[in-house]
Amino acid sequence: MNATFHRIWNSDLVWSWRHSPVAIIATVMTLLLFIGALGSTWLAPFDPFDLASINLMDALKPPAWSEDGEMPYFLGTDSQGRDLFSALLYGTRTSLLIGLASVLLAMLVGIVLGLIAGYAGGRLDAFIMRVADVQLSFPAILIALLIDGVARAVFPLSMHETIAFPVLIGAIALAGWPQYARTVRGSTLVEKNREYVQAAKVIGVSAPRIMFSHVLPNVLGPVLILATVHLATAIITEATLSFLGVGVPPTSPSLGTLIRIGNDFLFSGEWWITIFPGLMLVLLVLSVNLLGDWLRDALNPKLN
Repeated sequence: MNATFHRIWNSDLVWSWRHSPVAIIATVMTLLLFIGALGSTWLAPFDPFDLASINLMDALKPPAWSEDGEMPYFLGTDSQGRDLFSALLYGTRTSLLIGLASVLLAMLVGIVLGLIAGYAGGRLDAFIMRVADVQLSFPAILIALLIDGVARAVFPLSMHETIAFPVLIGAIALAGWPQYARTVRGSTLVEKNREYVQAAKVIGVSAPRIMFSHVLPNVLGPVLILATVHLATAIITEATLSFLGVGVPPTSPSLGTLIRIGNDFLFSGEWWITIFPGLMLVLLVLSVNLLGDWLRDALNPKLN
């Protein structure tokens, strides 16, 4: 056990992490935000979405260190009397879950299509890549808005709140799969000419098994790096959609929804309602981005 730990601790990746202050700070910040968000049910002092515990008399209270602030509400309250610190933890959890789910779905679609395009080649490869090229020519937020708008037009009004999460996850994922497909296709074009793939073909291994059992493990490195960076983009996209009012329902607000709600009070003196959600979003995206940038540089052989 000690030998395994010693080997991992002295590996090139961990050595690079230990000697990068930015990577250490980004890792600590990411872990704290993840723990706070995923453990919001136990860590939040109040349940901001429990109507029975909300008192309108506590609305618009400033942070506790202000002159009119009260200690139970460390970061103040919003216009409905909800504790802002608790709302931030719950909102970060919503943003993170949507971001993680959309990244996983985009990875799944992109990896499968990238493997097929790179391994099969020919017209199928050309068709998949042209679709990816056309989609990449449009901003991700525009594609997500289009998909969300189509879904809201197709489904009745009574189902909008029910389908909000699946539609939002699907919209962000469909906007991000081309990056994974292009990355996997490029690596597959190299791997399919290797000796182990040729040997598998000779002994009669089927094409799907070669792709997913032999080629896929050797192309996952760049995909994992891309997923780390894409998580920050997915969180920003979700926050933008929620800020525009087409994201998650008001009953389960995310950071984007909290920023939109606080924006109405920004110029009336209640600055904390929008500033703190904005800072939380910046910290979350910045820490994930910095971690992804370090991981990309650490795994790039040209920089080592």
